[in-house]
Amino acid sequence: MADRRPHVVIVVVNLPAERDRRVIRECQALEAAGYRASVICPRGPRPLTVLPGTAATTILSFPQPLAGKGVLSFAAEFAWALIAVTVRLLGLMLRTRVDAVQACNPPDVFWVVGLLMRALGRPFVFDHHDLSPELYECKAGQPRTSVLWMLRLFERLSWRCATAVVATNESFRELAMNRGGCHPDKVVVVRNGPALAEVHRDRAIRVEPTAGSTDRGTAVEARNPGSGNDPGSGNVRQKVVYVGVINPQDNVEAAVLAAERLVGLRGTDDWELVVAGDGESVSELRRLAIQRGIEDVVRFTGWLEADEVDELLCSAAIAIQPDLPSRMAEMYTMAKTVEYVARGVPVVAVDLLETRRTADSAASYVLTGSPDEFAKAIDQLLGDEQARAAMSVTGRQRFIDELAWDHQVKSYIRLWDRLLRPSPNGYNQVSSGNGADAARLPI
Repeated sequence: MADRRPHVVIVVVNLPAERDRRVIRECQALEAAGYRASVICPRGPRPLTVLPGTAATTILSFPQPLAGKGVLSFAAEFAWALIAVTVRLLGLMLRTRVDAVQACNPPDVFWVVGLLMRALGRPFVFDHHDLSPELYECKAGQPRTSVLWMLRLFERLSWRCATAVVATNESFRELAMNRGGCHPDKVVVVRNGPALAEVHRDRAIRVEPTAGSTDRGTAVEARNPGSGNDPGSGNVRQKVVYVGVINPQDNVEAAVLAAERLVGLRGTDDWELVVAGDGESVSELRRLAIQRGIEDVVRFTGWLEADEVDELLCSAAIAIQPDLPSRMAEMYTMAKTVEYVARGVPVVAVDLLETRRTADSAASYVLTGSPDEFAKAIDQLLGDEQARAAMSVTGRQRFIDELAWDHQVKSYIRLWDRLLRPSPNGYNQVSSGNGADAARLPI
């Protein structure tokens, strides 16, 4: 018997789907809501056919032999991704019904798929993860006007060809409306972040849920954050952690250099910097730590799976978000920051708009993101257990009440219900979820 569940295909090409926690959570949510899901993505180190963490979400992978380093190589990489995705999608359509496609950027080239889906009378959802024009400006140093114009055109086409847009925060939503010309009711905010069940509550700070919290009755025992070793061993090191992608724009170099300054402020006996993740800058940062003679207090773990990230953060004293101030950084909700506050880890970060919207008083803010600023802020917090405890409570409470995926998933599934379970008049309603009247969008 044919599977009659609505079938959503998710496209993500900046990394294999098994490494994209947001895509995994989206597929889990679709399955739980009675949908069928498939993912088209680059092939990872293991040949997978079912997405880990899901019941039956199929993976249709493709090889990615090209890795962009310059404008031409990036163009070739994105062109290849578009061709590979289109071939996989058309092949899937020949075998089974595809009711809708959701494309996650970067790159912003899948408006071509959007045109195909709209021509077939089926929804195309643009899941807006990154600001490609700003990212290019950040990485290029001296951006070419022609390339920037092309990126902005592709971004606008992605917005305009979409039946609905999923924005990761309010800044992205405002940009879709102001720069993309999207109707407010076309843009739905679905934030990044772990689900309540992904955080091991037996290691998290005790928090009493406030009124309306979905975590009522599940408060947990208090913890002593930051114990890096067995307290009975007499060699306890408080962990300062960075968890995330390690590319040039992430400015993890500032965290390593801050560790060098911190050695001068408090020695090396009672703390260590743990850098968890992977990216273009890892080798360079390892060499930097050796050159500066701080390899004894800076530890690189490589890529960690979700349970390993949870374990690391639940043992951390402080977490660092070293992103430098820029127009791009102001508008980003850093996934790592949500992961930090979810475990009640106090954050040291540059004072950025969306970072404040996420962490509020669970973070200590610096002005410019210099290594000296970070070192002084970390040193102060390492010596103030009471301040760290208050920040932990604030962060954990914000996660329980607002930031957890358990809250975001409601908007995500409500969007798909309106797109694929139409009203009797043949139109679908897409609401921003902010109380505004729904706009009727023909598909």
